Amino acid sequence: MPAAPSAISEAPIAPLPPHFDPRRVPVAAIDDHLPAVAADQQTPEALRRRFAMPPHWQPEVVRERLFTQRTPALAAVLVPIVLHARPTVLLTERTQSLSTHSGQIAFPGGRTDPHDRDAVATALREAQEEVGLAPAGVEVLGRLPIYATSTSFIVTPVVALVQPGLVLHPNPDEVADVFEVPLDFLLDPAHHHHHVMQWQGQQREWLSMPYDDGRHTRFIWGATAGMLRNFYRFMRA
Repeated sequence: MPAAPSAISEAPIAPLPPHFDPRRVPVAAIDDHLPAVAADQQTPEALRRRFAMPPHWQPEVVRERLFTQRTPALAAVLVPIVLHARPTVLLTERTQSLSTHSGQIAFPGGRTDPHDRDAVATALREAQEEVGLAPAGVEVLGRLPIYATSTSFIVTPVVALVQPGLVLHPNPDEVADVFEVPLDFLLDPAHHHHHVMQWQGQQREWLSMPYDDGRHTRFIWGATAGMLRNFYRFMRA
């Protein structure tokens, strides 16, 4: 297993203010001028082909500005595409009690264990521990480029196909809710919002992809939105 990367040399910026709510920061721009990923590219067969023969492309977002000087830690997340007639992406809402990214929308995943042989093993183990998604029901397609978070996690997103109808068992200590968002919604930049905020003399920028599922508005932002943006770029390359 690779060693954790060394700390990034730049000085960390100040943390966001207490009780910060990203939903209250105005939208600076929406990318409705960019083309969506075509429906015929979102089928299981098309997704398998894309990862089997990936295009030449560059991720758009690879590193957030650090809030901390702690040693970076390796992590991995699973990007589970559920194969309904209209495919969806399975996401979680993290509990408020977690020490990092509490209450945020996230992919199942977490820190790499010393016994994990690679990022795929980490993503599968964490998905099973967090939501009860058995590895036997997961078809791994491939990985997206690593994404470095502001909290110093070096995250590998692992994209996979999941059959619908699987019974999940969320871990109540880590997961407040599990839900699904249509893949075509996430791969349409008309739903990609840019936010800009000034705080303590520094400019913060991030993406969001708010989704109203009829019960809640799921505010997908930060690292999860950044990794989804990279997935969009991969699919459009």
